Order: sequence, then C-alpha cells, then structure tokens
Amino acid sequence: MDKVQIFDTTLRDGEQSPGAALTIHEKVTIARALERLGVDIIEAGFPISSPGDLKAVQLISQEIRNCTICGLTRARKEDIDAAAEALKGAARPRIHTGLGVSESHLQYKLRMTREQALERAVWAVKYAKQFVEDVQYYAEDAGRADPLYLFQVLEAVIAAGATVVNIPDTTGYTSPQEWGALIKGIKENVRGIEKATISVHCHNDLGMATANSLAGVVNGARQIECTVNGIGERAGNTAMEETVMALRTRKDFYGVEATVDTTQIYALSRLVSELTSIPVQPNKAIVGANAFAHSSGIHQDGVLKERTTYEIINPRDIGVPDSEIILSARSGRHGLRHRLEQLGYLLTEEGQFEEIYKRFLDVADKKKTINDRDLEAIVADEMKLFKPTYTLEYLQVTCGDHAIPTATVQLRRDDGVVLCDADHGDGPVDAMYKAINRIVNVPNKLAEFSIDAISEGMDAVGKTAVRIQADWTGVEAKSLPTVFSGYGADTDIVVSAAKAYMHALNKLLWIRKEALGNGRNGNGAPTA
Repeated sequence: MDKVQIFDTTLRDGEQSPGAALTIHEKVTIARALERLGVDIIEAGFPISSPGDLKAVQLISQEIRNCTICGLTRARKEDIDAAAEALKGAARPRIHTGLGVSESHLQYKLRMTREQALERAVWAVKYAKQFVEDVQYYAEDAGRADPLYLFQVLEAVIAAGATVVNIPDTTGYTSPQEWGALIKGIKENVRGIEKATISVHCHNDLGMATANSLAGVVNGARQIECTVNGIGERAGNTAMEETVMALRTRKDFYGVEATVDTTQIYALSRLVSELTSIPVQPNKAIVGANAFAHSSGIHQDGVLKERTTYEIINPRDIGVPDSEIILSARSGRHGLRHRLEQLGYLLTEEGQFEEIYKRFLDVADKKKTINDRDLEAIVADEMKLFKPTYTLEYLQVTCGDHAIPTATVQLRRDDGVVLCDADHGDGPVDAMYKAINRIVNVPNKLAEFSIDAISEGMDAVGKTAVRIQADWTGVEAKSLPTVFSGYGADTDIVVSAAKAYMHALNKLLWIRKEALGNGRNGNGAPTA
C-alpha cells in the first residue's frame, strides 16, 4: 500500500502558538517521543531565529537517528548556513527553504516581482543543495496564489534539485474542494513533478486544516505537515492525531497508510499539552477527554453490548485503556450497573438495584454528572451495609530531605481492638500505606493515586482519589471484583491520602466478607 509521510512540525510551527515556548530540554523530550511514535520527519526548529533554537536543532540532530531532521530557513544565505550548521550531526538532514508566491506576499511582505522571487527560489534550492541532498521548498501562501505562477515556481525549484515541494495553505483560506483541485492541478501541470514529493501544510483558520490535508492526499500529496494536538499559529495546524487516525480508520477510502505506532498518540498528546501549557479541549477529536466518553443511556447500552455500535476507533489503538461511561440524568440502567460493578458492588437482587437506580435519577437531576463518591453514598444509604472494618484513629509521619520517611498508624477494628504499627517508604504516603498494610494484612496493589485541591488558600482542602487492585490468590470465589476506589478529604494531604486508602481497603474487606463469610484472621481481616 502507498505510504503518506508524516512531517511533524510541533517543534517549529507548533511552538509559534502564543505562550508555547519550549526549553531546549523540553524540545528534545518531545523529539524522543515523536521518534517513538515513528513520524518520518521532525521539523526541529528555525535555527537562525535564536541561539537556543540552533542549539535545540543540533541536539535533536545528534540524538534522533530514526527520523529525518529538518531545519526551516528563509531563502537567505545566513538562514541556510545556520540550518546547515545545526543539521551537521543528523543521520538524515533536510533543509526546508522557500518564499511566498501569492500577490499579497510578493507585494507587501517580500516587495519583489514574480521574476525576482522565482530567481531567488532557484538560488536558495541550489545553495541548500551544497549542504544536504534532501531539500524541501515551501511556496508560502499557495492557497491564494495564481496557480499558473505556482506551477512555474514548482517546475523551477524541482529542476534546481528540490526533493519535496511544500504547498501551504498559510492562512487556512481554502475549502477541501479547492485544495484538492489545486493539488490535482500540480500533479497534472508541473513538469518533473514525479521527481519530488508533494507535501501539504494546512492551517485551521476556518476549521478545515485536517479536511484540506486529506483532500490533498486524495489528489496526490504524499506528505502531510502537522502538529500534535493541532497547535500552531493563530487557530493552529493540521492535527497529527486526526490525520493519522483518519488514514488508518478509512484505509478503504484513502488507500494509503501512515506507518506510525498509534498507541503512542495519547501519551504524546498529553506530553505536548503539559510542556506547552496548552490544554486539549474536551471535545477534541481523537485525544480530547470526551473522545471516548459516553453519557447518553442509549449510547452507553450500545457500547457496553458491542463497542463498534458507537465507536469507530478502539481507544486502545491510541493508548487509551478503555471507553468512559459518564453517569448523568441521561444514563440508563446498563451504564449504572456497569459502573457499580466496576466499583465492586455486587447487586444480585433486581429490586435492590431498582431502588438504587431511582435514587441515582433523583441525584442526577440535581447534578450535571454523578461521580464515584456520589454512587458510593447512594449505595451505602440505600443498602445500609457498608460498615468499615477499620477506622483510622492516629497518624504520624516524619519526612524531609535528610530524613527517612516514616509513618506510625493506629487503627480501630470493628470489634473494638486497637492495632498500631509503623513502616518506612519512599515518601510519607508510601510509608503510611505500608504501615496500614502491616495491620490490615490483605494483599493489594496501589493502581492509581491522585490528589487535588477542592478549595483555595493556605488552608485548602486536599481531595485524594485512589484505586487499589486486590490479589485474590487462594480465594475460591473467582467472580469477585478486583479493583476498588477510595476517596478522602482533609486540609492535611497525608491524612487525606490515608482516608482514601482506608476507604478503598474497607470496601475490599466488605466485599470479601460478604462473599466468603465472616470469619477473621489474626488481624481482624476476613478470612478465605
């Protein structure tokens, strides 16, 4: 199958997003992630723009060996010299040079005639060719240019040695139909076009960057220039994750492929969002928080029965573990039962579940979404059966940069017995959890831990959420749930973490006791 090359310009065009400036170390970190993803070309920066950018391109060129490393230049000697210097260590270097081709750019930005710009374009390609074999030429603002002049420029730069011709819709002006027709016109009218790869570089000013890039592919483009999360100048660029997954999901239509490891997409998206401080909007295609979330009861029922009823992409294909069921007033019985089972509630009596469902609807009418803590409160209130096996009575931790983190805990068992123990760990929370485990003595593994402030100021309340995974080895009941969530809140974040962990452990103990009887071992934990 024919291949489309992925040219990632997150480190160059993406960094031009307001407020997205990256340090050299951050750029190298993203470059490593792009290499793991398997993009074909990384545009590492604009070397002439600053000593830091030149240094970043140098370091990326030296470290990244499995991708072509590209440096951007204007059609100027000093720019090309800087790029050549920065790319010296690259295994596969590429210089990306060019000029505007629209009347707006020629007249107001470059102040050149068409003939002068054409002459400069040919010179720039030939000069860059002295340093590297792989030269890409950009015809800036091609979307608003006279097609005949554009064809003339492309013929000339290909004859001069350009291996890739970049056709940018610099202002995001065109529609997919227009853009596709332009790429088709280049294929049909530019002599020597078979000697070069046609690349498309589309901006998102009218929200059509991805659609335009894909229209370019349909009409002969074999390189897409894109950024992670679609970041870039103004409204951004073609989103890498959208184009890659569109080509993969609709391979039957496009008939081409991008050979990247899509399971790396979600982690890369989060990395770029964190380092650039640009959040991903919840409804963003592919990587948004809601991309695989279902709130409607009809959708939830369909997805739980067969994922493909409402999902055309398996979330695991991009590195997301599973779809998410969002509980709200629009959710149905299937979605609620599914989430309760995930939380460890075994509701075998239908009447029992119906009472919980009625309470759920009452609460859902008053809140936008129902979280796990809400569900646990509803179940505990309706079923009157969640009695903690242990309660936290005392906690003391010692920590610091010159101290071994140590925790002492005292728990009261439901039969009145008070138990105390201590342990040390990598930090105060780790030490405290180990001390609790020494008392409770039920094998489990901490699967998730998060803490957030739910109020402001120095006396802010910290809310901790944990998920623990039970080890049911040796337990006869194979159908028991394995994952239990817990929540806690306190102005002391270590106490908050302790409450959350105790909450999860007590649910684990309750489920085990209900399923296997009420006998106890020496520490008061239910026995198998």
